[in-house]
Amino acid sequence: MRKLLFILSLIMGFQSFSQENASLKKSLIGIQIGLFGAEFYNEARLSEKFSFRSQMELYPSIWGGDMYSKTGFALTPAFSLTPKFYYNLQKRKDLGRNTSNNSGNYVSLKVEYIPDWFVISNTKDIHVSETISIVPTWGLRRNFAKSFNYEFKAGLGIGKILKKGYTTQVIPDISFKIGYDF
Repeated sequence: MRKLLFILSLIMGFQSFSQENASLKKSLIGIQIGLFGAEFYNEARLSEKFSFRSQMELYPSIWGGDMYSKTGFALTPAFSLTPKFYYNLQKRKDLGRNTSNNSGNYVSLKVEYIPDWFVISNTKDIHVSETISIVPTWGLRRNFAKSFNYEFKAGLGIGKILKKGYTTQVIPDISFKIGYDF
Protein backbone atom coordinates (compact mmCIF):
# COMPACT_ATOMS: atom_id res chain seq x y z
CA MET A 1 0.00 0.00 0.00
CA ARG A 2 2.82 2.40 0.84
CA LYS A 3 4.51 1.66 -2.47
CA LEU A 4 1.25 2.33 -4.32
CA LEU A 5 0.73 5.65 -2.49
CA PHE A 6 4.34 6.60 -3.14
CA ILE A 7 4.05 5.84 -6.88
CA LEU A 8 0.72 7.70 -7.15
CA SER A 9 2.09 10.75 -5.37
CA LEU A 10 5.19 10.65 -7.58
CA ILE A 11 3.06 10.50 -10.75
CA MET A 12 0.81 13.32 -9.52
CA GLY A 13 3.87 15.40 -8.67
CA PHE A 14 5.35 14.96 -12.14
CA GLN A 15 2.00 15.71 -13.74
CA SER A 16 1.50 18.91 -11.79
CA PHE A 17 5.11 19.96 -12.46
CA SER A 18 4.80 19.36 -16.21
CA GLN A 19 1.63 21.46 -16.40
CA GLU A 20 3.35 24.55 -15.02
CA ASN A 21 3.32 27.17 -17.75
CA ALA A 22 5.78 29.99 -18.13
CA SER A 23 4.03 33.34 -18.14
CA LEU A 24 4.87 37.01 -17.97
CA LYS A 25 5.02 38.98 -14.74
CA LYS A 26 1.84 40.97 -14.06
CA SER A 27 3.50 44.36 -14.20
CA LEU A 28 7.06 45.63 -14.43
CA ILE A 29 8.11 49.18 -13.66
CA GLY A 30 11.71 50.13 -14.22
CA ILE A 31 14.42 52.25 -15.76
CA GLN A 32 16.97 51.42 -18.44
CA ILE A 33 20.06 53.35 -19.52
CA GLY A 34 22.17 52.84 -22.62
CA LEU A 35 24.31 54.56 -25.20
CA PHE A 36 21.23 55.70 -27.16
CA GLY A 37 19.17 57.08 -24.27
CA ALA A 38 17.49 56.46 -20.94
CA GLU A 39 13.91 55.37 -20.34
CA PHE A 40 11.32 54.89 -17.64
CA TYR A 41 8.82 52.14 -18.47
CA ASN A 42 5.83 50.14 -17.37
CA GLU A 43 5.24 46.74 -18.94
CA ALA A 44 1.81 45.28 -18.17
CA ARG A 45 0.84 41.66 -18.88
CA LEU A 46 -2.12 41.15 -21.22
CA SER A 47 -1.90 37.33 -21.34
CA GLU A 48 0.68 34.60 -20.71
CA LYS A 49 2.79 35.67 -23.70
CA PHE A 50 1.59 39.20 -24.56
CA SER A 51 2.46 42.42 -22.76
CA PHE A 52 1.97 46.13 -23.38
CA ARG A 53 4.88 48.46 -22.68
CA SER A 54 4.52 52.21 -22.26
CA GLN A 55 7.61 54.32 -21.81
CA MET A 56 9.05 57.80 -21.63
CA GLU A 57 12.52 58.07 -23.08
CA LEU A 58 15.21 60.76 -23.32
CA TYR A 59 17.25 60.64 -26.54
CA PRO A 60 20.74 62.18 -26.38
CA SER A 61 22.36 64.33 -29.08
CA ILE A 62 25.87 65.74 -29.15
CA TRP A 63 27.59 68.02 -31.66
CA GLY A 64 30.82 69.91 -31.96
CA GLY A 65 33.96 70.28 -34.03
CA ASP A 66 35.45 73.00 -36.23
CA MET A 67 32.08 74.24 -37.54
CA TYR A 68 30.63 74.95 -34.07
CA SER A 69 31.81 77.45 -31.47
CA LYS A 70 31.35 74.95 -28.64
CA THR A 71 30.40 71.35 -28.02
CA GLY A 72 26.69 71.00 -27.44
CA PHE A 73 24.40 68.34 -26.08
CA ALA A 74 20.65 67.88 -25.93
CA LEU A 75 18.17 65.45 -24.38
CA THR A 76 14.86 65.14 -26.22
CA PRO A 77 11.78 63.37 -24.78
CA ALA A 78 9.94 60.61 -26.63
CA PHE A 79 6.85 58.60 -25.70
CA SER A 80 6.05 55.14 -27.00
CA LEU A 81 3.51 52.35 -26.74
CA THR A 82 4.69 48.85 -27.61
CA PRO A 83 2.72 45.61 -27.70
CA LYS A 84 5.17 42.70 -27.21
CA PHE A 85 4.86 38.97 -27.90
CA TYR A 86 7.30 36.78 -25.92
CA TYR A 87 7.63 33.66 -28.06
CA ASN A 88 10.09 31.44 -26.18
CA LEU A 89 9.16 31.62 -22.48
CA GLN A 90 7.98 28.00 -22.24
CA LYS A 91 11.07 26.70 -24.04
CA ARG A 92 13.32 28.68 -21.66
CA LYS A 93 11.42 27.33 -18.64
CA ASP A 94 11.61 23.73 -19.94
CA LEU A 95 15.39 24.11 -20.36
CA GLY A 96 15.68 25.40 -16.78
CA ARG A 97 16.59 28.94 -17.79
CA ASN A 98 15.52 32.10 -16.02
CA THR A 99 12.11 33.52 -17.08
CA SER A 100 11.59 35.91 -14.17
CA ASN A 101 10.74 39.55 -14.93
CA ASN A 102 9.87 38.69 -18.55
CA SER A 103 13.26 37.22 -19.39
CA GLY A 104 12.88 35.96 -22.95
CA ASN A 105 12.90 36.77 -26.65
CA TYR A 106 10.13 38.88 -28.18
CA VAL A 107 8.79 40.58 -31.27
CA SER A 108 7.06 43.94 -30.91
CA LEU A 109 5.54 46.88 -32.73
CA LYS A 110 6.80 50.17 -31.29
CA VAL A 111 4.67 53.28 -31.91
CA GLU A 112 6.64 56.37 -30.89
CA TYR A 113 5.93 60.09 -30.72
CA ILE A 114 8.68 62.70 -30.33
CA PRO A 115 7.11 66.07 -29.36
CA ASP A 116 8.63 69.54 -29.45
CA TRP A 117 7.65 70.27 -25.84
CA PHE A 118 11.09 70.86 -24.36
CA VAL A 119 14.74 70.06 -24.97
CA ILE A 120 17.30 69.87 -22.18
CA SER A 121 20.47 71.42 -23.60
CA ASN A 122 23.48 73.64 -22.91
CA THR A 123 22.49 75.74 -25.95
CA LYS A 124 19.52 78.12 -26.09
CA ASP A 125 16.59 77.91 -28.52
CA ILE A 126 16.97 74.26 -29.55
CA HIS A 127 13.89 72.68 -31.08
CA VAL A 128 13.13 69.28 -32.56
CA SER A 129 10.70 68.35 -35.30
CA GLU A 130 7.63 66.51 -34.05
CA THR A 131 7.86 62.95 -35.34
CA ILE A 132 5.74 59.80 -35.25
CA SER A 133 7.08 56.35 -36.15
CA ILE A 134 6.03 52.72 -36.27
CA VAL A 135 8.84 50.20 -35.98
CA PRO A 136 8.55 46.39 -35.80
CA THR A 137 11.37 45.08 -33.62
CA TRP A 138 12.95 41.85 -32.44
CA GLY A 139 14.53 41.81 -29.03
CA LEU A 140 15.75 39.83 -26.09
CA ARG A 141 15.54 40.61 -22.41
CA ARG A 142 17.58 38.87 -19.72
CA ASN A 143 17.75 39.32 -15.96
CA PHE A 144 20.60 39.03 -13.52
CA ALA A 145 21.08 39.75 -9.82
CA LYS A 146 17.31 39.50 -9.13
CA SER A 147 16.16 42.98 -10.23
CA PHE A 148 18.73 44.01 -12.86
CA ASN A 149 18.24 43.40 -16.57
CA TYR A 150 19.72 43.99 -19.97
CA GLU A 151 17.79 44.30 -23.19
CA PHE A 152 18.84 44.32 -26.83
CA LYS A 153 16.46 45.21 -29.65
CA ALA A 154 16.72 45.91 -33.35
CA GLY A 155 14.14 46.93 -35.91
CA LEU A 156 13.44 48.88 -39.06
CA GLY A 157 10.23 50.82 -39.64
CA ILE A 158 8.74 54.01 -41.03
CA GLY A 159 8.33 57.48 -39.61
CA LYS A 160 7.14 60.93 -40.55
CA ILE A 161 8.05 64.45 -39.43
CA LEU A 162 4.74 66.14 -38.68
CA LYS A 163 5.37 69.28 -40.77
CA LYS A 164 4.31 70.08 -44.30
CA GLY A 165 6.77 69.16 -46.99
CA TYR A 166 8.24 66.06 -45.35
CA THR A 167 7.75 62.55 -46.70
CA THR A 168 7.74 59.21 -44.93
CA GLN A 169 11.22 57.94 -44.13
CA VAL A 170 12.93 54.76 -42.94
CA ILE A 171 13.53 54.68 -39.18
CA PRO A 172 16.08 52.27 -37.68
CA ASP A 173 15.74 51.28 -34.03
CA ILE A 174 18.67 49.59 -32.34
CA SER A 175 19.54 49.69 -28.66
CA PHE A 176 21.31 47.89 -25.85
CA LYS A 177 20.33 49.01 -22.36
CA ILE A 178 20.97 47.93 -18.80
CA GLY A 179 18.21 48.51 -16.28
CA TYR A 180 16.61 47.96 -12.91
CA ASP A 181 13.08 46.70 -12.16
CA PHE A 182 11.38 48.15 -9.07
